[in-house]
Parts: sequence; structure tokens; C-alpha cells
Amino acid sequence: MTRTIAAALLLACAAAAQPPTAEISNRSLKLKLVLPDRDRGYYRGTRFDWSGQVSSLTYQGHQYFGVWFPKYDPLLHDAIQGPVEEFVKGETSIGYDEAQPGDTFLRLGVGMVRRIDAGPFQRFSTYPIVNHGTWTLRPYADRYEFVHELKDSSGYGYRYEKTLRLDGAKPRLTIDHVLRNTGRKALETSQYNHNFFTIDGQPTGPDFQVIFPFAVKSARDLGDKAAVEGNRLIYKRELETGESAFTELSGFGATAKDFDLRIENTKTKAGVRIRGDRPIEKIVYWSIRTTLCPEPYIALRVPPGGVTKWRLTYDFYTLP
Repeated sequence: MTRTIAAALLLACAAAAQPPTAEISNRSLKLKLVLPDRDRGYYRGTRFDWSGQVSSLTYQGHQYFGVWFPKYDPLLHDAIQGPVEEFVKGETSIGYDEAQPGDTFLRLGVGMVRRIDAGPFQRFSTYPIVNHGTWTLRPYADRYEFVHELKDSSGYGYRYEKTLRLDGAKPRLTIDHVLRNTGRKALETSQYNHNFFTIDGQPTGPDFQVIFPFAVKSARDLGDKAAVEGNRLIYKRELETGESAFTELSGFGATAKDFDLRIENTKTKAGVRIRGDRPIEKIVYWSIRTTLCPEPYIALRVPPGGVTKWRLTYDFYTLP
């Protein structure tokens, strides 16, 4: 009896220590989500918005997201999976420049965090969280709703809603955002989705191409690793462990029609189309052997009492 009770307690403790997860699905897609939790969350860093983490998305036997990093720690800035998002203001964060060391500044989707020194903002650092705000999670069979609310004596406050929604039986995921400024200070920032794709576990290389609706230009020479050709970014060879192909891309116009890109793997025949309903502010492109990440940025400005909305649409498909 004692051993049975002890075993039951061990199992209960192990279950309690596991990060909270959820699943949504339709007839085409199945997603496993990792949920925000200040104590048990898989990701507890301060770089990325905690909502909308997708550790697995499958379509017709193809896997689009998964672990891409060699080392895991919940406080690492990038130990995170899926179409995850960050709010940045140039090379800083909202409220950082006016905060003194020891004061707080805002990380949207995370909370108020403490400035630790007089140096510039370090987006790859993890800052102490002083005010977590409150999370409300609403699960449904075909969608998941995240609501993050923050009230703070600094004058910053917001209600941020994100919904991951499946579109009927289609192989389509939409990510809807609503940001309402409930504080006294304006929320002025850029926002992007990092898109940590790990399509079918394939190494980043010539089997992949990224296709844009415009003639794309690279800010730097990618050497023997990759290149831009017309409206495509292509790879000349497989990236080795420790290598990266990183650049800023241009060529897009001033309307949302250019926020429309595709990633395809010609070996496994898996593809995804990503569209946004806002004009692109800039595009950063980063890839290593285990993941490739187009990162289109958009500009957001929400005055006190104001609200703004935006949407990303992901269509999954296979090549003939």
C-alpha cells in the first residue's frame, strides 16, 4: 500500500511538473499548443510573446513545427517552437529608454520586466518579470483563445487577445490579434512572427525555397550558402551545424498585397503560404541547419484608449 501511494504521488508530481498543453484540430490539420504559465510554462523567457506556441502541426503526414534548438532551458530567449511573435521598437523595447536601472519596462505578451543596468536593451537576454499581468485561456475544438491583460503603475496597460483558429475543414490556420491600450501611455512598436519552421525534419538546403510576390533583394551577400534569384530565396548547399544564412530582404511595396510568401520543400513536397493583412515594415530572414525563418515585421501604434487588429493566415499544401 505504501509503495502504491508513493508511486501515485510520484506520478502526480511528474504530471504537475509537465508544461501545460492543448490540442486543436479539424479534418485537415492537427496542432499541439504549449500554453503560457508563469510556473510550469515550456517557455518563460522575456523575448517572445508567451501565447500561440505550436510544438506540432501536421498535415497529410507532414510535420511543420518542432524542436530546432540543441539546448533547452525555459528561461532561454529562443527555446520556443512554432509561429511565435515578438514586439520590438527598433533596437529597444517599449519603455526601456526612459527606465532607469531598477525601473521596469514593457514586454508585450510577457509583462513588465526590470531593467538591470545602464546598457542598451538586449533582446536575447531574459529580464526579471515584475508584473506578469493575468492570462485567460479559452479552449475550443477548432480554436484557442489567449487573453493577456496588464495594469501597471508605470502608466502602461493593455488587453491583448490572440486567437489561433482553424478554418472549417480547410488546411488553414489563422492567427487573429486584437490589442487594446488600457493605459495612459501610447503603445508604439513593431511586431513580427519568427516562424520557426522545421518542415519534415529536413536540413536547410537546396530542397527548400522561399517564394515572394516581388523581386527580392538581399542586404548582404550570402556567399556559397544561399542566394536570391528573381522572386525566390534559394540554397546552394546544405547548412552545416553552426552555420547560418542571415540577411534583411527588400523589394516589397507599401501595401499588404506583398505580405504573401511561400516556403516549399521539393523533396518531401510540403509547402506553406503565409499572408498578412498589414503592409510589411521590413523582412529579416534567418536560418540554420534545423530551421528556416522568414520574419516579416509590421508597425503598430495604439494611443491610450485605442485598439488595433491584425491577422496572419497560414495555408498548408503539398506539391504535385
